[in-house]
Amino acid sequence: MLPENPSIPATPEPLDPDPSRLLARLVSIDSVNPDLVRGGAGETTIADFCGEWLAARGFEVHRLEGRPGRPSLVATARGTGGGRSLMLGGHLDTVGLADYDGDPLDPRVRDGRMYGRGTFDMKGGIAAMMVAAARATAHGPLRGDVILACVADEEHGSSGTEEVLESFTADAAIVTEPSHLEVTLAHKGFAWFDVEIEGRAAHGSRPELGVDAIAKAGYFLVALEELGQRLARGPAHPLLGTGTVHASVIHGGEEPSTYPAHCRITLERRTVPGESADSVERELTAVLDHFTTAVPDFRYRLTRGLHREPFQADPDALIVRTLTHHAERALGRPPAVRAEPYWTDCALLDRAGIPCLLFGVDGAGAHAATEYVDLDSLNRLTDILTGTIADFCS
Repeated sequence: MLPENPSIPATPEPLDPDPSRLLARLVSIDSVNPDLVRGGAGETTIADFCGEWLAARGFEVHRLEGRPGRPSLVATARGTGGGRSLMLGGHLDTVGLADYDGDPLDPRVRDGRMYGRGTFDMKGGIAAMMVAAARATAHGPLRGDVILACVADEEHGSSGTEEVLESFTADAAIVTEPSHLEVTLAHKGFAWFDVEIEGRAAHGSRPELGVDAIAKAGYFLVALEELGQRLARGPAHPLLGTGTVHASVIHGGEEPSTYPAHCRITLERRTVPGESADSVERELTAVLDHFTTAVPDFRYRLTRGLHREPFQADPDALIVRTLTHHAERALGRPPAVRAEPYWTDCALLDRAGIPCLLFGVDGAGAHAATEYVDLDSLNRLTDILTGTIADFCS
């Protein structure tokens, strides 16, 4: 554990196995996702550091960089054979620094917490899994492979995890996103759609010639709110509740004296297991098709955008039971089971046929002006992951 102090040096001992000191080094490296913030540093420097740290501990390091300047690392401790392989995954990128309260790259410890951008989301998880894997394999290889996936771009498009899964697999996986030391077995997905309502441009003095696309869009916006209310009253997932929908962005019109020819609404539909982008498209099409017959001159185009599946783990999967056992030993009680309303890379691992769950540190402030990790939870997470790796892969 680090002593309480106002500031942590940016360059601790490079091979220091303490997760707090490793986390401080990771936080001090700017890894803002450039797809979120123009000119963001990206993952090159932090990937270099992690690769050197892991190679020094005997890991076989592979660098994947299908997108130049956006590297992901896969580091493997090869097993002796006959054991199960386990992948531990986390993302190297962070959101922006501009709105952070203080110096986001100067990790500071106060009252048992470390503050700085990425401490909670999710360099704490990266530090814990790196140290845990090093500890679990320090006295020789296990029977199964231990695989660390330190990926790029989770905060935007998850291209890093997709690239990793093109070449690597495992018998199970743990994503170390923050979860307050609670076992996370499900999360929502999402689907983005653009709805283009078509009108007809005309001078404001000639209403008989114009069709007001913005006014027509109003019918759909009211129906969208009603759809959200119906979803809230519908069947609920036991951990996640119901799906949701909201209008996110609207564009329309050119000038005060012209009937608008177009109005585009971007919406987001959060999905639960059993729902998909296909089912959402059918749902929206039914709403829109109603207006083409019920409202004169109502015309539309529906375009699907980015979409990600929801996730649900099997609570009886071996990796879930193994981690839960070690968490109960470390915490002195059974860990809480939870689900998350946001999306994670678990869904991609699950789709690739890798049983997985999410388990990470306690803290707060993901994407916020102040972000911190509880350092006791960081140490507990490291211990839990160490035991889980040794047990599952032996």
